[in-house]
Amino acid sequence: MKHIFSILLVAIILVSCKEETKNTDSLNDSDAIAQVETQDVNYKSFGKEITAKDALPAKRMAVHYASMTVGDSIDAKMIAKVDEVCQAKGCWMKLDLPDGEQVMVKFKDYGFFMPKDISGKEVIINGKAFVNEVPVDEQRHYAEDGGATPEEIAKITEPKKTYSFLADGVLLKAK
Repeated sequence: MKHIFSILLVAIILVSCKEETKNTDSLNDSDAIAQVETQDVNYKSFGKEITAKDALPAKRMAVHYASMTVGDSIDAKMIAKVDEVCQAKGCWMKLDLPDGEQVMVKFKDYGFFMPKDISGKEVIINGKAFVNEVPVDEQRHYAEDGGATPEEIAKITEPKKTYSFLADGVLLKAK
């Protein structure tokens, strides 16, 4: 009986002392993504203070826009690259969407403007996404503000369905 008890005691000690090792080489994709998302990113804020949390990537926002018709609107927060900015005073910007589409962004109540040298930079915008039809004279005005040539402006002859956004807050990714 003493021997059985001793053997059982030794077995328990061996099992409880077993060291568990973790293989860090086997991180799955979600672990890698989680690590990237927790890195701090610095932003410069314009308009209403917003956070980067829950911003939809441009690709996902494009799906929402594609299902909308003229007059539809949704509250949204998206992240995208700036394609163009008003060169007169920074009162609008155009953001890239997949497949060559763009989002025309204006700022709520003209309460703030963006720097004119941010083309190619990443922004997060918060506000209302909608689809509208832009008349010829307004398109020409935006083309002129964007630095288009008189020939390019003259080619604008029809109203255009556009993806639009009225932003109440913008985060500009710092360098």
